[in-house]
Amino acid sequence: MTTALVAAWQPQTADRILIAGDERALESIREIVAGLHPKTRGQVFVEVASAADIEPLQSPGRVTVTWLVRDRGQSLRRSVDAWLSEMLPVSVFTESTVYAWIAADGPARLLSSN
Repeated sequence: MTTALVAAWQPQTADRILIAGDERALESIREIVAGLHPKTRGQVFVEVASAADIEPLQSPGRVTVTWLVRDRGQSLRRSVDAWLSEMLPVSVFTESTVYAWIAADGPARLLSSN
């Protein structure tokens, strides 16, 4: 992962985190997940070509890791969109913040709901 992205990864004030990428971003994903606080809540999506490409990825207990397999028709974009639509409800009564790092088909991006 580039130094700029490491320095920019500051999710401390978020309610939940989202980390998503394809197999090209796997080492960066591992680095980010390894540095997560044990009480972090969130989701990690990793898209790979086939089930043979799935590898163990340790995460804090409140962070779910989901492997998406392209040859089964699973899609990173659809999964991220569905997760965000559930985690960022529009409500006058509650506020939910998600801090995201997404890398696929281009440079990695940091997103925040703030």
